[in-house]
Amino acid sequence: QVQLVESGGGLVQAGGSLRLSCEASGRTFRMYAMGWFRQAPGKEREFLAAITWTGGRPYYADSVKGRFTISRDIAKNTLYLQMNSLKPEDTAVYYCAAGGSLSSSDRGYGLWGQGTQVTVSS
Repeated sequence: QVQLVESGGGLVQAGGSLRLSCEASGRTFRMYAMGWFRQAPGKEREFLAAITWTGGRPYYADSVKGRFTISRDIAKNTLYLQMNSLKPEDTAVYYCAAGGSLSSSDRGYGLWGQGTQVTVSS
């Protein structure tokens, strides 16, 4: 089994930056792809970025392209999301996910972390 634990969320002013981490434990060799999603109150879960566990083929949602960067450190079994130029509309609970295919759909991921809150003040 693989477990995912996010960290790094918090309160930041608009224009600021945060780096989210997602530490994977367990049988990580079974993971092919990992992604970041977010969900704001009253809204559907939104895809942000995804990458293969080997580090190739990162891709992003248009809403965050150029502001967010996904990366991973295999030695640390950790996935990251560097978020710059944050906006109030980025406020949400952020989730990392692992799955067997590189996908922008949450149906492509079978394992999810517990989420970490990001709040951007104006």
